[in-house]
Amino acid sequence: MNTLNVGVIGAGHLGFHHARLYHAMEGVTLAGVADPDEGARARIQKEFDGIPVYTCAEDLFAAGVDAVSIVAPTGKHFALTLLALNAGIHVLVEKPMAATVAEAEAMVVAAEQASRILQVGHIERFNGAVMALFDAEMSPRFMECHRLSPFPGRGTDVSVVLDLMIHDLDIVLRLAGSEVVQVDAVGVPVFSVEEDIANVRLRFASGCVANLTSSRVSMEGMRKIRIFDPNAYVSTDYSAQEVVVYSKKGGALPSEGNPMEHIVITPLPVRKDEPLKLELEAFVSCIRTDTAPLVSGEDGLRVLKLAWRIIDAIREQL
Repeated sequence: MNTLNVGVIGAGHLGFHHARLYHAMEGVTLAGVADPDEGARARIQKEFDGIPVYTCAEDLFAAGVDAVSIVAPTGKHFALTLLALNAGIHVLVEKPMAATVAEAEAMVVAAEQASRILQVGHIERFNGAVMALFDAEMSPRFMECHRLSPFPGRGTDVSVVLDLMIHDLDIVLRLAGSEVVQVDAVGVPVFSVEEDIANVRLRFASGCVANLTSSRVSMEGMRKIRIFDPNAYVSTDYSAQEVVVYSKKGGALPSEGNPMEHIVITPLPVRKDEPLKLELEAFVSCIRTDTAPLVSGEDGLRVLKLAWRIIDAIREQL
């Protein structure tokens, strides 16, 4: 197995963990980390002795890398991704993949022309609870998502729809398996220039309805999705990586007593591991096997289009 030289652009909170996991990964060499911030570079040098650091992506690429994680601010994703792809480098770009739909479309085209992997960092796809959820046989009729957090002080250069809700939009699109035909949305800024709280109700061509709420100004955190289908209610906790199915026992309901006693509660088996670790391992595996990533550029583009449709619906009301 040939060693892959992998770099990281952006050494902030999340970029640091990309570097940490690549550094520990078998068959991978962390070839360098680029960040214009001196403090971020100093932290990398302190934690990973001997790892080269650079002030810009061009210097990292010149040193020689096969693949790169782009964990820079969203506004820089487009330029950095094209720079890497044009240099023949495979790319994992964090979500949202770009600031605009037009940029994302150009990124997908560039990856195809360069014959390089473009994976988008929708990390919840690698959450053990979500993987168990996808394996369960369901026909969702209603979905409810809550993704709430205290104000993070980062990621606020974009709407909460692009910062947080986009995770759940990706999951809901995958579960619904149908096109969105109606969007009703509301959102407000609190501490940021753009929306800090947003709610949307999506109606799909199948008749399924999804209600999603995201906030980055909540006192407590929550990351949950609840799904109702004709035969069961499924509750998923992203943070705890737990999935519980509530289903009705077979046969007629008892004529007397509490009908809730006719409910069977079944936890689904979940493989608990660090989702980011699984995501990066999958990226490396796609490069080695020349296979399409679980979350491709096309997948990232599809959810970005929906996210902007929601943002436009919010701002049309102002």
